[in-house]
Amino acid sequence: MAPATAFRRSDAAEQARSWSGKVSLTPRILAVNTLALLLLAGGFFYLDTFRSRILDERAAQASREARLMAEALTAIPDARRDWLLARLATDTGTRLRLYDADGVASADSRALGVANFRLDDPDDDSLAKRSARFLDAAIDRVVRAPLAPGYRERADGRRWPDVRAVLAGAPSAVTVWRAPDRTPVITAAAPLPGGRALLSAVNARDITERVRLERFRLSVVLLVVAAISIGLSLFLARTIVEPLRRLARAAVRVRLGRAREVVVPRLPERRDEIGMLARALSDMSLALRARIDATEAFAADVTHELKNPLASLRSAVDALGHVRAPDAQAQLLAIVGDDVHRLDRLISDISDASRLDAQLSRATFEPVDVEAMLAAMVAQREARGVPRGVRVRLDARDHGELHVLGEGARLERVFANLIDNAISFSPDDGVVSVAARRDRSMLEVRVEDEGPGVPEEAREAIFQRFHSVRPTQEGFGEHSGLGLAIARTIVDAHQGEIGVESRDDRLSGARFVVRLPLAARGAVL
Repeated sequence: MAPATAFRRSDAAEQARSWSGKVSLTPRILAVNTLALLLLAGGFFYLDTFRSRILDERAAQASREARLMAEALTAIPDARRDWLLARLATDTGTRLRLYDADGVASADSRALGVANFRLDDPDDDSLAKRSARFLDAAIDRVVRAPLAPGYRERADGRRWPDVRAVLAGAPSAVTVWRAPDRTPVITAAAPLPGGRALLSAVNARDITERVRLERFRLSVVLLVVAAISIGLSLFLARTIVEPLRRLARAAVRVRLGRAREVVVPRLPERRDEIGMLARALSDMSLALRARIDATEAFAADVTHELKNPLASLRSAVDALGHVRAPDAQAQLLAIVGDDVHRLDRLISDISDASRLDAQLSRATFEPVDVEAMLAAMVAQREARGVPRGVRVRLDARDHGELHVLGEGARLERVFANLIDNAISFSPDDGVVSVAARRDRSMLEVRVEDEGPGVPEEAREAIFQRFHSVRPTQEGFGEHSGLGLAIARTIVDAHQGEIGVESRDDRLSGARFVVRLPLAARGAVL
């Protein structure tokens, strides 16, 4: 029996995790499994970075195209300028305008019949587009994306920042605008000879459509993964939480004192830790039920055993008041003395038996030399003298190290009870032999007598509490019937076995055998 261990009610680690104990397992499982979904949802914000990179690349491309178109317009005669301007606008998908040094428009691809630059009216958009535009605005606000200036037409070329920069001497200039429907508009300007400037404008709605398409695909993936994750989380929570709740309800009912009517589910189909816990709790409840039954039976037996001497004592005391003869009074006083002695011995044994389990659970086991203990006990018996000429001897000494882990005083009581029992049943001038030997990893102690023996059908009953079969030569009430029961309790606490069997030599008598595990060298428990 291992000693009791003091468990701390809480430590720093438990206190650090105390917040999690306030939340049910189901939301905690859902929270853990949806954490990955939150990381996946972060892809929405990554798309904003993706859009910014595309806009930067498109702006650089617009700046290069503006310079190339400006060089192409410079290389041809003015008579072919409008034709080339329209051709370039058609090929690049941009609106091209020429401004003189005063900012006055001298040519416009739209006026030349190339109507490829168009801004959508957001009021005419469908519900899907309005929802997408609202989502764009929400994400931009969350990620705090810089808001581009709103695009609007300007009659004076010098009011375009790109044109103004080029007229001031810049080699090129580019600006990203925000159309009314939140699509980007990119304008780029390049200088022309004579202080003129070329301005290109393109509505890059393909960038917005591309980002929205990727966002839609990511949303579909996120919804599918979320549905699978939530479904698996709920399944996992159900397979974990529901059995735990059943076990908790059963444990509460056991705690409320309903152990006999509670059936703790064993969950035999589960081979995981919850199944192990269920079976452990079921076994624990069965053991508790058996302990309660044993306690109630013990209480009933104690009541029964105490009533007999008390009834005899009361009868003797009542008779003393009516008896005047000295011999009769002396006889009654002798009965009173025997009953008091019997009650004292019975109460002492009952007290020891009732406290034995608790005391053994707190005991510290140390190596005990059983062979030396038996030799000392036999020597003390011979020195005190044994009644009726019975001899007690120690046979077949092993002369080895027969050490067991245990509490010496308790083990000594086991062997003393067995020797006393053997002496009680031995005939006059009989022999009680005690032997100890090694049997592989076990120590075996035998106590043999030459009495009538124990019938096979009674070999288990004699270890029950208050078993009252005694030898014929022994007076009534000299034993409590708890000696062998106490011996079995002590041996069980030492992880051993005790039993009774017939002698090998087929002579009359009984052999009590105690088997205890041998201790390893230097072991202390």
